Amino acid sequence: MTISAGQFRADRAEDQAKRDMDHCREAIRTGSLSFHAASKLLPASVRDPSLALYAFCRLADDAVDEGADKAGAVLGLRDRLELVYQGRPRDAAADRAFTRVVEEFDMPRALPEALLEGFAWDAVGRRYETLSGVLDYSARVAAAVGAMMCVLMRVREADALARACDLGLAMQLTNIARDVGEDARAGRVYLPLDWLAEAGVGVEDFLADPQASAGVRSATRRLLDQADRLYARSEAGVPRLPLACRPGILAARHVYAAIGGRVRGAGYDSVTRRARTGRGAKLGLLTLAVARAGLSAVGPVPSVLHAPPAAEVAFLVQAARGAARKGRSDAFLAVLAQLEARDRGMA
Repeated sequence: MTISAGQFRADRAEDQAKRDMDHCREAIRTGSLSFHAASKLLPASVRDPSLALYAFCRLADDAVDEGADKAGAVLGLRDRLELVYQGRPRDAAADRAFTRVVEEFDMPRALPEALLEGFAWDAVGRRYETLSGVLDYSARVAAAVGAMMCVLMRVREADALARACDLGLAMQLTNIARDVGEDARAGRVYLPLDWLAEAGVGVEDFLADPQASAGVRSATRRLLDQADRLYARSEAGVPRLPLACRPGILAARHVYAAIGGRVRGAGYDSVTRRARTGRGAKLGLLTLAVARAGLSAVGPVPSVLHAPPAAEVAFLVQAARGAARKGRSDAFLAVLAQLEARDRGMA
């Protein structure tokens, strides 16, 4: 029996897609344990695209976060994303897999570009004077992923998108609270500067000698309080998701919130220690998520479901619904120009 040339090419493409997904699974398994655990509860039709999405985002984040040439890394990501949306990705598993996701789900380009803008802010060392500024950053590096996850679930309802963005914001605030010491030792601070000033913390002094002072712990507590508020509000959107997807989303919510709980349990000291949830705790949280997912199908619709999106994420909701204006924002173009100037200066 012989096969046609077209069938041969199709088989080769399918084999390549499988190898690319295997690569993405491994990247997430070793690089993002919390998401890897939660993803096991997603149906395959959403799990595989979400792993491809997270692999691209995670590897992109690592390229910016760990590389010496942060400006060059962001500009390289800009070029990679351009190739993805042209349908001719770079010869790399994560890029090829993400391209398939973009094409299959008609992923609005504004969403991954928001993520890229957040990486650009990291590359220029931006700090945030207020909580709103921190939420602006969190919208880009985390809530944008929440909006993209909704697209993967074929959900583009405004209320569901707004609550998914709440979850992304909460998860990023938790990450910031967990990594205060690690970030400070790398010369970064993501806590609102006005909170630190109110608590009598000098930012440069803290970066020169990171200590879990009462002021730093107070700002960390306030950030986790905001995260808890957003976690609670995000749950109203869960019943708007496909039933099979709810356990995975609730698992992510509980696993990340548990990290915040560990920071609280340590007296808000995330400078001398880093909060983690063990394998046993994750298993218990996954079980809880499955149980709660079943209950989410019953009961009255909470009024908070219809709350407007946080101002900082409204553009993501519009983009995911296909209502965003075309073209890149002036702010995005400005930060790219800043990076290009910096990259030329380093060349």
